[in-house]
Amino acid sequence: MRCRWVVVDGNSLAVRLRALPFEVRQYLLITGNYWAFTLTDGALRMLVVLHFHQLGYSPLEVALLFLFYEAFGVVTNLVGGWLGARLGLNRTMNLGLGLQIVALAMLMVPATALTVPWVMAAQALSGIAKDLNKMSAKSAVKVLVPKDSPSAGSALYRWVAILTGSKNALKGAGFFLGGLLLTLIGFRGAVIAMAVMLVGVLALSLVRLKAHLGRQKRKPKFTEVFSSSKAINVLSAARLCLFASRDVWFVVALPVFLYDQHGWSHWTVGGLLAIWVIGYGGVQTQAPRLTGLVKGGARGVTAFWALLLAGLPALLALLPLAEVGWLVAGLLAFGVLFAVNSSWHSYLIVHYARADGVSMDVGFYYMANAMGRLLGTLLSGWVYQVHGLAACLWISSALVAASALMALALPREAA
Repeated sequence: MRCRWVVVDGNSLAVRLRALPFEVRQYLLITGNYWAFTLTDGALRMLVVLHFHQLGYSPLEVALLFLFYEAFGVVTNLVGGWLGARLGLNRTMNLGLGLQIVALAMLMVPATALTVPWVMAAQALSGIAKDLNKMSAKSAVKVLVPKDSPSAGSALYRWVAILTGSKNALKGAGFFLGGLLLTLIGFRGAVIAMAVMLVGVLALSLVRLKAHLGRQKRKPKFTEVFSSSKAINVLSAARLCLFASRDVWFVVALPVFLYDQHGWSHWTVGGLLAIWVIGYGGVQTQAPRLTGLVKGGARGVTAFWALLLAGLPALLALLPLAEVGWLVAGLLAFGVLFAVNSSWHSYLIVHYARADGVSMDVGFYYMANAMGRLLGTLLSGWVYQVHGLAACLWISSALVAASALMALALPREAA
């Protein structure tokens, strides 16, 4: 019997991708780039938290390992937005990938060389890398969405929601991956595996991503990164409080509490946080439908969802945290409402940002986001060590309430 080869031409994946509009192909490339980076970022965070706590570091000391990661994110978003406007978002995105590879390489040293200053320096590079990559991806969406369509606003919201939601789902998978790799191949082996993957992603991005994406025709001054828009400034302040409210109990306090008080293993802690972030990302992709159920323009929608979220941590703090079922249920409910708030905020900043110079407005906004994460991370380690998880939850509730109050200063018009 003769063996016959069947050649599939028009239905091949490559042909289908080439048939897509240029903007869609670039969007897919940026999203894939962002996905790969986020997977390693989530895994690395879980690796560091669990590995160094296992070595005997206190919750506050573990939080301090991320001090430069978050602190450098504040500076990076300001400088990165300016660089993106001058050099192009493709270059800032690829620079972020390259720096993450260097950060991973720094952690490949023998265990005896993994001192606190060395790990903090590696985390600083990783923080710079992450915010360059995120700022570039979010800004690029504004550039790529067709502006002449009558439904450009809703299309922009959908594109942002898909990018943000899918990224967070991958970050959740990264949490699980980090805990699993730590169990299977150890800290150093996990770091090497992630670095090899990112080298391949960077090579593809250098070849395929459009040059000068989002670059301004004129060279903007650095002082222009500080927004003069009231809407952007108010939204940035609300974002700072929103993300501090999550990280004050999620980053250090929760995983250490589950490990110490309930005796959970590394991969079990990583698995729960992975499920939370994956579900959180899934809800974000559906946020356009959920926020559409509430009327009242940008101000009303933002305040409504923030107030709805504010009550959850307070309720959880009143429940018996020794019962892990209550804690897990509250964590999942918090994730749903936080996802809607986060996705709506992400859309609003891209909506409010200038068409020419979008990366500077987005960079300023994510600078506030990084400040919120920094505040939340430090509070998570310190408050948990001194007062416990319930205190972290009360602070979380107060921060969300502050975010809701700030939203009342947003413009009235529908976004």
